[in-house]
Amino acid sequence: MYNPRRGFGRDQAFGRLRGPHGTWPAGWAVAAAARGHHAAALPSAGLLFPLSVRNRDGTREVVRTLLNVDEKAQSMTFAGDVPEGSHARLMKANFDRLVDGASGAAQRCAAGLAGSQPGLSILISCVGRKLVLQQRTEEEVEAVRAVLGEGPTTGFYSYGEICPAAPDAGCELHNQTMTITTISEG
Repeated sequence: MYNPRRGFGRDQAFGRLRGPHGTWPAGWAVAAAARGHHAAALPSAGLLFPLSVRNRDGTREVVRTLLNVDEKAQSMTFAGDVPEGSHARLMKANFDRLVDGASGAAQRCAAGLAGSQPGLSILISCVGRKLVLQQRTEEEVEAVRAVLGEGPTTGFYSYGEICPAAPDAGCELHNQTMTITTISEG
């Protein structure tokens, strides 16, 4: 999972949102992400620059993926809610941090197993991670198996993951994450 605190630039408040998927006037974010050789590749280059979105009181942070840039309307559409008044920060994709995030998710999962091995591990990784990692996708699976063991493992790619961000938290939509569900007897 991306660490939203490892973004770059300063937080910016969102305003004037339209539509169910966080359509927002493009302004600073497109300008920052599009500098240099990434400009011609938008919106797909947006996978390299996901958005960390934090609510006003700082109690909730999620990552949002850029889906579309409408230059005529000067707006962007994200995969998931971006509530008005939220603060946002651009992040930059990094192969090693993506793999470390998968390992961290496995470590949090293993902590709940109290030392036992899972009977089955189900890995759900965002298709955005696959597009960023490309030929290195097996590294995140290897990182998870290094923590959870070599037991039965299955998984798939998704266009958004629904899970709690922390133990005892409610489930919510995430982008660019890996979620892990383990099943065991006991």
